Amino acid sequence: MLLVKNGRVLDPSRGTDAMLDVLLEGDRIAQVAPAISAPSAEVFDATGMVVAPGFIDLHCHLREPGDEPSETLESGTRAAARGGFTAVCAMPNTKPVNDNASVTRAILERAQAAASVRVWPIGAASRGSKGEELAEIAAMKQAGIVAVSDDGRPIATARLLRQVMDYCRSLDLPVIDHCEDASLAAGAVMREGNQSVRLGLRGMPAATESIAVARDVQVAELTGGRLHIAHLSTRASLELVRAAKQRGLPVTCEVTPHHFTLTDEDLAYDTRFKMNPPLASRSDRDALLAGLTDGTVDAIATDHAPHEPALKDVEFDRAPFGVTGFETALALGLEQLVHTGGMTLMRLVELFTAGPARALGITRRVATGEPADLTLFSSEHAWTFRAVESASRSRNTPFDGRSFRGAPMATIVAGRIVWRR
Repeated sequence: MLLVKNGRVLDPSRGTDAMLDVLLEGDRIAQVAPAISAPSAEVFDATGMVVAPGFIDLHCHLREPGDEPSETLESGTRAAARGGFTAVCAMPNTKPVNDNASVTRAILERAQAAASVRVWPIGAASRGSKGEELAEIAAMKQAGIVAVSDDGRPIATARLLRQVMDYCRSLDLPVIDHCEDASLAAGAVMREGNQSVRLGLRGMPAATESIAVARDVQVAELTGGRLHIAHLSTRASLELVRAAKQRGLPVTCEVTPHHFTLTDEDLAYDTRFKMNPPLASRSDRDALLAGLTDGTVDAIATDHAPHEPALKDVEFDRAPFGVTGFETALALGLEQLVHTGGMTLMRLVELFTAGPARALGITRRVATGEPADLTLFSSEHAWTFRAVESASRSRNTPFDGRSFRGAPMATIVAGRIVWRR
């Protein structure tokens, strides 16, 4: 047994904000109440900490199988635990692509042996993520996927998207799409604007994303399927999602910490700032901050995308897109949204817990009988993130050396402390 004492329990799904103890027995929560006495339990003193449902990351890349020099299930989930995440959704663009049940089972078996946190695989929407025919979605669901996506590329055509959404509706699976008009994005390495002109780099217009979001929302309306927009980054995309929600469509979206923190003005020729979608304008960033606060955005997701140093240590045009994100996500949320933006801690916790859970069609609560997954954090702890100390195998972060106020303090998965500061 593990007894978490003296913490401030914040549970957005139940509206709980109170000083409570939480008793964990096995892999379940046994009791939540003031001043629990359990003489035989190990005690974790959470004085000064928030005790939240376990954080869920809807969007990450763990690279295994196929690209282990950049990340493994073991290293990636250790980094996730250090970021306070108790469950991470692994995108299917592995080698081989997770487009069939055998790959799904192999990932879960490896995770069972090596992972620090829960790994929830996302299956490919199309075979090989090539956008030509449906992947083995039903078999993958039976094996354990929680959603489908061709992430790294958009679902290729409206016709295929309709087929995927019709099929996934019958399986009660969300469809996650990387929204990008491939013809507008071709060859671009950053967002089109004054900064791309100054740097002499080819840019993609903001409409590259919003055109695809508009298509996806209309297909969601046509099919009634659950649509989740990955790494939304522009004002126009946000407005499309807001309008879809107002019409009662089953559309959700996520925003990454790097998109609500940085802008294209921060980008020089440093490949650690190269990601897709690219860093957007200040106006787009400010719209994302508003959408995170007002409830339009459902989740903060990292899009943790590690690359071994040799891949990033090249000319900007040649470097792959992607940044790491597990270990700085909460700190950036506290910095940009709470300390600077005035967001409540309850709303921030919702973006890491109840919001992503709803997108997946599940619940996560601090309540008796629920899984014993908890994230403990401090909104005041001062620290500096140093990439060389990261648990990830990769170092491609734009936040190396950044000092923060607020940090994860412990991560508990299935009743076991998997990491503590």
